Amino acid sequence: MKIAVVGKGGSGKTTTSAVLARTMARRGRATLALDCDSNPNLGISLGLGEEVTERLVALRDAVDTGEEDHASSPDELVRRFGVDAPDGLRLAVVTAIQNPQPGCP
Repeated sequence: MKIAVVGKGGSGKTTTSAVLARTMARRGRATLALDCDSNPNLGISLGLGEEVTERLVALRDAVDTGEEDHASSPDELVRRFGVDAPDGLRLAVVTAIQNPQPGCP
């Protein structure tokens, strides 16, 4: 199952995403949360804290500037750009997924 949360700024997208992700993970579902926001704070909302969230943002920014290579597969994206979060879910902060193939996270 794939769930996307979209809406206007300040409408509660990050909070809703965090609650959905942690609820799904607590129910035993393998859960990957992707924060594609230009101001990514999902890590903080998931309980990872500011330091871990900033590290993920810096890694994403390094890809955007060409200092770090893009992931060549969904599995590599999750491994290189993701971190374990509370309740057994995984979080990755990404800008965009270019040319997604079927099954892309």
